[in-house]
Amino acid sequence: MINSNLTNKKNAPNKNVSKNNKLRERMATVLQVLPSLGSDGGVERGTVEIAQAIVENGGRAIVAATLGPKIHDLDRVGAEHINLPMNSKNPIIIYKNIQRLVKIIETQGVDIIHVRSRAPAWSAYFASKKTGCPLVTTFHGTYKIQGLIKRKYNSIMTSGDKIIAISSFIAVHLRLNYGIPNRKISIIHRGVDLQRFNPKAVSAERIINLSEKWRIPSGLPIVMLPGRLTRWKGHTFFIEAIAKLKRQNLLCLLVGGDQGRSGYRKELEALVVKHKLEQVIRVVDHCNDMPAAYMLADLVVSASIEPEAFGRVIVEAQALGRPVIATDHGGPQETIIQDKTGWLVPPKNIDVLAKTIEIALSLNNEKRTAFFNNGISNIQNNFSKDAMCAKTLDVYNQVLSLKSAN
Repeated sequence: MINSNLTNKKNAPNKNVSKNNKLRERMATVLQVLPSLGSDGGVERGTVEIAQAIVENGGRAIVAATLGPKIHDLDRVGAEHINLPMNSKNPIIIYKNIQRLVKIIETQGVDIIHVRSRAPAWSAYFASKKTGCPLVTTFHGTYKIQGLIKRKYNSIMTSGDKIIAISSFIAVHLRLNYGIPNRKISIIHRGVDLQRFNPKAVSAERIINLSEKWRIPSGLPIVMLPGRLTRWKGHTFFIEAIAKLKRQNLLCLLVGGDQGRSGYRKELEALVVKHKLEQVIRVVDHCNDMPAAYMLADLVVSASIEPEAFGRVIVEAQALGRPVIATDHGGPQETIIQDKTGWLVPPKNIDVLAKTIEIALSLNNEKRTAFFNNGISNIQNNFSKDAMCAKTLDVYNQVLSLKSAN
């Protein structure tokens, strides 16, 4: 089992069955499988966080993925990593990965496979069938389901003995589109690292350094829209809403890289010029210190025109006491307390978004303090990393118990 009461490796009871009459009780080994360790996205970050929880609770954590910068985070938490081309969608490589995973499962004594993405899920599923090793999947998004082939490709993520949905929105999607019964689904919201996203942990020096790097003038209210530059994040609607405010005493920051979408970036820059907002709206690219970035902001906005599976930005901002605005669909419906931690607005509605931004910027000190305290309490009580990890380990224990019962 993997839980807080699990016997630690150093203190495991001895059994008189080995050559020296001492053999430590074997701990559960969890193999997490994902495409790569090359970015700091939700899948990669969640993998590291769960690996750390496994190790801290006496288990053994192995991650199979194409290697990348996040490998250093795995080393830091005491997890093991195996370099496999799990990021490939080539059917031949997916097929070869089946046997590679089978070998890992058999030689490393893997007790549970946990997969987080579709292409590697196909390999993990058949490796699970070949070895009898239980399979857990995490459904991170809605994916596009148009067409029988696409739906079949996505459906592999519903093949786990247990399926983790990262929000109630995703759980409903699973039931409606794939017919998955409630008993197979565990809703585990993504969690925020409350040590990292904590106002007291963000030094004034970090905030000042970032402010100087971005050349932020003093005295202006700052509205921030974090997120990679991709159309469904709703940047154009945000820019149009800011234009409706007809304010120049404001600074808006679009924080996120274009990841090769240079055409979309140019489109956004042209829209800014069209509305004569060059002094109001800036694209500042990727940021390596998001806690400090949020602390610079008076308001954090998510204008996504398609539902967010969870909406990490909105939760992280609340953890730092920032008022938030998000579109009224998907995960943010579960994470925002209307008029207390933020506001939900209709998708693509420029007028309502503009009006709500104006309301947020008009908060007096008393109301802003209330939003600050409410946001922090909301995340600490409902969306912490520790809660996410504990619930995930509980799913592992459920799966192990089912296997023992059979």
